[in-house]
Amino acid sequence: MRQMLAALATRGVLTPALALAVWGHDLVYDPRAADNEARSAEVFGAWLAAQGADPALREQVTALILATRHTDPPHTCEEALLVDADLSILGASTSAFDAYDRAIRQEYAHVPWPLYREGRRRVLEGFLERGILYHTPEFALLDVPARLNLRRALQKLH
Repeated sequence: MRQMLAALATRGVLTPALALAVWGHDLVYDPRAADNEARSAEVFGAWLAAQGADPALREQVTALILATRHTDPPHTCEEALLVDADLSILGASTSAFDAYDRAIRQEYAHVPWPLYREGRRRVLEGFLERGILYHTPEFALLDVPARLNLRRALQKLH
């Protein structure tokens, strides 16, 4: 979360809606579940409603949180910025990326190594197969280091 907030803030694009979406996007996180973003959006949306947040803001934040599923291309500039910030760890320094990669393995420690290796390989290759990883000019320079990190991580799986 801090990394995402910093990634948006240092690029001068952090808006209140983006900050709220960053805070809420991983509110519910279960490595065994496939609906974390939807559940996070629901829980955070309910919290925003209880705080008296404007319905338009709640709708905007919900859409932003759901964009972090990475199943569809972002529809708005703010969604693109949030998705790019969410993936910015891929283009981080070697040491930061390696720490992230180790943390992913820890999150999935319940998955036997052969199954983890195969699933992680598919995820990493899926990112590498994308024509572009980052949708906004603010994050575009991360593409090359991200691809290098992803390739290194793939090599470690073999």
